[in-house]
Amino acid sequence: MGTNGKEQMTKTNWDRYVQSQMQDAELKRLVEVERAALEIGHRLATLRRKRKLSQTQVAATLKMSPATISRLEHNARNVTIETLLKVARVLGAAIDIRVKMAQ
Repeated sequence: MGTNGKEQMTKTNWDRYVQSQMQDAELKRLVEVERAALEIGHRLATLRRKRKLSQTQVAATLKMSPATISRLEHNARNVTIETLLKVARVLGAAIDIRVKMAQ
């Protein structure tokens, strides 16, 4: 059995609701896509801050608008690999894309 009685007791109504909603394959797919986009954006913003660069500085280097960099950092959905590589290069980072078997 994967969970013990104590773990079951600590679940909130919200936890149970989310668990039941994740049984829907389409909703689960949408959540995974959104989570990946948010994670990419968060990582880009973190790297930029570590390099002590503003969004405007990154944008100017890439000949993009600061609004584009902001959008990437807040939701990197539908961004091309080419754009990610350009931004990563400016931030002194590399892109590591992995394709793995679904669980």
